[in-house]
Amino acid sequence: ILRQTLFRYQGHVGASLIVGGVDLTGPQLYGVHPHGSYSRLPFTALGSGQDAALAVLEDRFQPNMTLEAAQGLLVEAVTAGILGDLGSGGNVDACVITKTGAKLLRTLSSPTEPVKRGCPSSLPGLAATTLCLEPQLS
Repeated sequence: ILRQTLFRYQGHVGASLIVGGVDLTGPQLYGVHPHGSYSRLPFTALGSGQDAALAVLEDRFQPNMTLEAAQGLLVEAVTAGILGDLGSGGNVDACVITKTGAKLLRTLSSPTEPVKRGCPSSLPGLAATTLCLEPQLS
């Protein structure tokens, strides 16, 4: 139904979707594109950071990964997408889908957390903006 609806609007509904679930044959993952075409894949990424994320997935994905290994790979792939594209947000979220149900995992990682850098207290206002290479100015 989703594919037919998107095809009917010929791309005027600007939605690229990743649809996943479990059926009688096992886990399924589909990438559904705005014009209604779809691809069944073992992994996928969509959005402005997809190229960096797919590069990580293509390099490190292995069939039959453990849940922990898959989550680690997910964090690496989404982090690559976030850091490679300013429009990709700042948190890594996931939805784990199993035969027994689905669980949303919020903020598995926050790769864009600001880096805390220290500066001498004699330079007020610079602590949050400037990296100090030496503790004293001459």
